[in-house]
Amino acid sequence: MDHRRQIQEFLASRRARISPQSVGLPVAGRKRRVPGLRREEVAALAGLSVDYYIRLERGALTNASDSVVHAIARALQLDETEQAHLIALARAGQVSSAPSRPRRSPPAAIAPQLQSVLDALVGVPALVRSPTLDVVAANPLARALYSVIYTDVRTAPNLARFTFLDAQAERFWRDWDRVAADLVAHLRAAAGATPYDRNLTDLIGELSTRSDTFRQLWARHDVRAYGRGTKHFHHPVVGDLDLRYDLLGPAAEPGLTMIVYTAEPGTTSHDNLTLLASWAASQDNNADTHPQAAPSPHE
Repeated sequence: MDHRRQIQEFLASRRARISPQSVGLPVAGRKRRVPGLRREEVAALAGLSVDYYIRLERGALTNASDSVVHAIARALQLDETEQAHLIALARAGQVSSAPSRPRRSPPAAIAPQLQSVLDALVGVPALVRSPTLDVVAANPLARALYSVIYTDVRTAPNLARFTFLDAQAERFWRDWDRVAADLVAHLRAAAGATPYDRNLTDLIGELSTRSDTFRQLWARHDVRAYGRGTKHFHHPVVGDLDLRYDLLGPAAEPGLTMIVYTAEPGTTSHDNLTLLASWAASQDNNADTHPQAAPSPHE
């Protein structure tokens, strides 16, 4: 990924969504060739010279002071997540030009203590994912919930690859459009913070090459942060599940995210989650009794 190009395209995409009228600017005069604000209008709103803002948008943002970055964020009406992304883009460029330091990557597997925590959550699907959306650990109920992604025991399943490259994904995610947009927004934020991460760059390159939808969503430069919400699944064995999720950051495993799912008591989803737990237990018992047996086919 070209870091300067990331800066340029993000700023251009943000000003393109703001109409001059919405910020009190006159619209009379020569015909506007592009939607949204012109660069000189952003410069005026931010209190910067036009030439300086143009240089910043072309990638020189890495040399800008905090006050300048915040002025641009205000002019472009960035929300908290977008402002954090803009700051990350600016500071990541500074890091890249500084003397090289070893960067600690998130581990490919979690510590046994955290796996014990996952396994202790009986009746609650829980998993741990990496910044590149690899599922690096899960408890038995989460593996049952996400059984469709566990197709290769040699590698950690990846939520983005499944969502954009597996034909089962649009049936599994009942709100596929929203999930797809959220995952791309997560990867875009991760790319802003660590633009030189090889695993992330390879993943984005693969998805851009193989999925038209991913490429279109990536070009929007949306970033989003969310700590909780609801996911709508269609499991091939137990049917529909509407599960609340919470994202947690284990302090001992920086870079990793733990996701815990729960169902509202008394709902069909709660009943189906209980049924899923029974199915998962039967699969484990079958594996213990017949180690070489193939897994039961999905409906």
